[in-house]
Amino acid sequence: MNNLIETNDLRKSFTTEAGALQVLKGINLTIKNGEMVGIVGASGVGKSTLLHILGALDKPTSGRVLYNGSDIFLLDRNSLSSFRNKTIGFVFQFHHLMPEFTALENIMMPGLIGMESRNQGNRNFSHKEVKEKAEELLDRMGLSGRKRHRPGELSGGEQQRVAVARALILEPSVVLADEPTGNLDTKTGGEIFDSFIRLNEEKKITFVIVTHNEALSKRCHRILKMVDGRIINNG
Repeated sequence: MNNLIETNDLRKSFTTEAGALQVLKGINLTIKNGEMVGIVGASGVGKSTLLHILGALDKPTSGRVLYNGSDIFLLDRNSLSSFRNKTIGFVFQFHHLMPEFTALENIMMPGLIGMESRNQGNRNFSHKEVKEKAEELLDRMGLSGRKRHRPGELSGGEQQRVAVARALILEPSVVLADEPTGNLDTKTGGEIFDSFIRLNEEKKITFVIVTHNEALSKRCHRILKMVDGRIINNG
């Protein structure tokens, strides 16, 4: 498998009243196309910060993030936004669905925004194609009967399935998931993880998953353990 993501001496610091706080302290990692990689470690070791930088939601203080060999932080703001929209899907612990829209409309939203922006490189789906894709994803997530329900009418597991489908609407190369089962019971969390595995096997989507759940992390192809802003095993 080819390398999809590489980081070189990735560092991130934040300025506080007490001085500079170093969160990432020289991260070197490689993630291949089609891998499922779990990132584990105690709270506060930098897992979410790393994921946000891999997803171009935040910039490193120093170091590089390469996708297919190209440093994404050399892109200008508009190009970086376009890259993020077409390449990366995000799933967070909190689903961040828009309460006034139905499940179907929430899933469609990234595709509709892409239609409006027409950023270079974005997939220019028509409205019909976006809707059909969203309905297909709802069916894949076992929610075909819930497409007209708003988030407040869905269970926590159903809301997270909608969030997963939304992350997939633009057919990203990689899904970055930050504690995606953290607010779910064991059974529902396992079902969400099952959907990740199916998508990885069937669609070859790369997954990078931050989780405290040791049992779920062991289902990934590889586990990276973080301690104090560093990866101590890259197996």
